[in-house]
Amino acid sequence: MPQRSRLRVATTIAVVAVTAAAIRASSTTFWLVATHADFLKGEAVEHVAIDGDGRLQLGPAQEVVHESTSPFLWSAVTDGAGGLVVGTGNEGQIFRVAADGKAAVLFDAAETQVQALAAGPDGAVYAATSPDGRVYRVARDGTATTIFDPEDKYLWALAVGADGALYVGSGDKGVVYRVGADGSSRALLETSVTHVTALAFDSAGRLLVGTESPGRLLRVEPDGRAFVLLEVADQEIHRIRVDARGRIFAVAVTGPKAADARSPEKTSPEPTATTTATPSVSTEITITAIGDVQVPASTATAPRSDARKDSKGTVYRVEPSGLWQAVWESSDDVPYDVAFEDADAFLVATGSKGKVLRVSGEPARTSLVARASAQQVTGFVRGPGASLLYVTSNPGKIYRLSTRPATRGVYESDVRDATAVATWGTIRWNAVTPAGSAVEISTRSGNTSRPDDTWSDWSPPYTRAAGAAIVSPTARYLQWRAVLTGAAGAQPVLTSVTAAYLPRNARPTIESITVHPPGIVFQRPFSTGEAELAGFESSTSDGRPLSPALPAAAAPPTLGRRTYQKGLQTLAWKAEDADQDRLQYDVWFRREGETAWRPLKRGLWDPILTWDTTSVPDGLYTVKVVASDAPGNAPVTALSGERESESFEVDNTPPTIEFAPGAEGARDRIRFVVRDAESTVQRVEYSLDASRWRVVYPADGMADAATEQYELELEAGGDAGAVIVRATDALNNVATATASRRR
Repeated sequence: MPQRSRLRVATTIAVVAVTAAAIRASSTTFWLVATHADFLKGEAVEHVAIDGDGRLQLGPAQEVVHESTSPFLWSAVTDGAGGLVVGTGNEGQIFRVAADGKAAVLFDAAETQVQALAAGPDGAVYAATSPDGRVYRVARDGTATTIFDPEDKYLWALAVGADGALYVGSGDKGVVYRVGADGSSRALLETSVTHVTALAFDSAGRLLVGTESPGRLLRVEPDGRAFVLLEVADQEIHRIRVDARGRIFAVAVTGPKAADARSPEKTSPEPTATTTATPSVSTEITITAIGDVQVPASTATAPRSDARKDSKGTVYRVEPSGLWQAVWESSDDVPYDVAFEDADAFLVATGSKGKVLRVSGEPARTSLVARASAQQVTGFVRGPGASLLYVTSNPGKIYRLSTRPATRGVYESDVRDATAVATWGTIRWNAVTPAGSAVEISTRSGNTSRPDDTWSDWSPPYTRAAGAAIVSPTARYLQWRAVLTGAAGAQPVLTSVTAAYLPRNARPTIESITVHPPGIVFQRPFSTGEAELAGFESSTSDGRPLSPALPAAAAPPTLGRRTYQKGLQTLAWKAEDADQDRLQYDVWFRREGETAWRPLKRGLWDPILTWDTTSVPDGLYTVKVVASDAPGNAPVTALSGERESESFEVDNTPPTIEFAPGAEGARDRIRFVVRDAESTVQRVEYSLDASRWRVVYPADGMADAATEQYELELEAGGDAGAVIVRATDALNNVATATASRRR
């Protein structure tokens, strides 16, 4: 296929594609929620989960075990009796939560932050505090004894070894201390970094150390020799966990979050790691989904780090062989902890939207398991039986998750913005509902971007999954709610919801009208006509082009090359339609002094018109362009917009030249007058040899009127003959006349 033909075909295809898109934009819109990403935009209000395949289903039941008055729960360990011991900030308290949810303060430290806890072998709890770091031994009855008081300002991590020794990770100096059961202490490892942020033990009982700036994972031998297992681009190794197969999981973060976490005296610092007290920190759970609760607006102030968009996190897995890989990463959710379900799946606790995510399979797939009513899920704790507990910050809460399936779950979709007041159509959904289960869909609407008291109430549940008319009032915004109910062995699954609506038609507008200089026209794309005339000098005596509009200028992208044709007037305009409807144009005109508009051209598809102005008398004219979106809308909803151009001259009559020649002394003098009926006299030239043109200027020195006086002096003694005078008006009409020269 020739090059030009291929271009023409490509252009045709592009035009068809744009036209099809515009037609679709002006018709009914379908809001489809069917993927994992779609469902994540909404809110899991109660006991629902979203799997990696984009299915909404019931999760296991959960309950709030305790709501703390402290906004930050930094660390938690089990107390051996079905309860938890929790360290807090900014009050520096340690409290015990019994299995029945009753809580009592166990110890109130002088410092403001209890950054890490570890359970001792005798039932006591070790607590690391900041600033002015100290380690306390807190007995079951709350009696506290200072067992380690280093010069380091911050103590970030604790771990208890199999031999009963306590290991402490510090900040400012980046030291790992060993505190023996006899109370002796020594520096086991002096790192080259500022902060030691995480401690754990591998399956062989060797100490694992996580650091900040750079983010490193080290393995430390009993004699203090260290080997770097992993150095990552992330700023900090925030948490270390080891699964039943001996694989090490390093939770890493980067960005401002890591730096902010190093300043506990600030008003709202970032939660630090929760370190368990046993040599093995693996956690085995079997749940596949966790109930969700909606995040209320009235939570404590979010940490500055999570509010910043450049924070991100990664979970790395290090095999016993030493090989490692990143098994999860995100620039939206910052990780704090991991917990293991089985060999192929683990959970990730994240902020700042309080999500618990499930990562499974090879390659890994991520699904939403829970969304807490808090901004950060800071850590997992293994509870009695098969339950799993997690703690949160902003606000500080403790949740217990059960393997018992929930019987009811609620999910609220994202709010759909129709961009204008819309008429709602039908809503339909696809769901699997075994006997004894159900999925109910309701809607509500309003004219504020967030649902509030001004929104309509939730509609009664729709009964036809194949399609039911939406009864919510006409408005700009729409939201739907799904209520899932089930029983043991009868679990509903919702896979998609589709809502149809038709936004109110927006009126098209004409943004601008360009009146090109008279005679300037544009070739159509792929024109085969000759564009230039060979051998023609297109310049005048003063070096200017024949037409002042001939120099290249910015033309609309859809126009071809510029050329000139006398008597034609090109009009182009720019139109906009918020609905992306295809527009059709009518062009009207009227002459100065007239009041009625007369049609010039109707039914144009392209925003350009070339007008043969020789069909109308000379004069001052104005055009009006009317844009209509009727091609894409029903007659009752179609709208139009219009705009008038600036006034412009139509002048197709050349000027006149009147001579009054005479001689004075030894020189010939020719006087003449140039008149034009409509426009100003622009340029006058003369020629003595019918070839070379010379400029002659008006008697007053300025060509600015429709009538100008000229005086041409010729040197005496020249050959007798004709003097040719050429006059051009402002619209490029040309007249010539001949005067006889006398000796």
